[in-house]
Amino acid sequence: MPDEQPVRLHCFAHSAEGVSVFDHWAASVGPGVRPLPVLLPGCAPRRGEPRVTTHRALLADVLPRFTGPDQGPFVLYGHGFGAMIALTVARALHEAGLPGPALLAVGAWPPPRLPAALPDARRATDAELLHVLGGRGAVPAGSDEGVWLRAVLPVLRADLALAQSLHEAARLPGPQGPLTTPVLVVASQDNPLAAPRAGEGWQRWTRGPVRARTVPGRHFFVRGGRELPRLVGRACRVVRRLSPEPAPVG
Repeated sequence: MPDEQPVRLHCFAHSAEGVSVFDHWAASVGPGVRPLPVLLPGCAPRRGEPRVTTHRALLADVLPRFTGPDQGPFVLYGHGFGAMIALTVARALHEAGLPGPALLAVGAWPPPRLPAALPDARRATDAELLHVLGGRGAVPAGSDEGVWLRAVLPVLRADLALAQSLHEAARLPGPQGPLTTPVLVVASQDNPLAAPRAGEGWQRWTRGPVRARTVPGRHFFVRGGRELPRLVGRACRVVRRLSPEPAPVG
């Protein structure tokens, strides 16, 4: 209905510095959906804040945005490592008995029970990080390696430290059991970090339905084109139709 609140689509990028990949989504997701890229500490305009590198610090920063008055159904989309952040938020809400997302959408990332195929940020040298990530498509094509090392690797190390903390926390069983949330898994044919078949493992994390879709591209298929935001936008409208009507006031 035209007077309905739009579905809030909270978007988590592959890196604290990567939220600009969602800049074009508002024009592509279609009607009734409002993309809300989530800015983490360390990302402009929060550049002066310390980066979060632990499960506890992440939830302390992000969770308050989901615990206010209910404003209708919302959806979480996480791309790459952002998928782990989206899963972490969904599980925290589930464990707290709070309203969770109507849909959890994850792209370009394997489920936590599978190795993330990423180096240990605490031990790898700069050269080892660049070699491993460049060979797996996680370094954008055409990057100047010297510039990339100086400007991006400190950020990458913080992201990898957080990813390791979230994976460790995700592997611990929750007292409330698996999510009940539907999950949409989006993969690409040419992504060595998360092959399409890796999406099958996401069923372990929810009692809800899991649907998998494949789009063209490598790890950074979120960067260009309209296929991904259109796909997620359609899924948002489906969950809007399936969501129960709000109870009348008074």
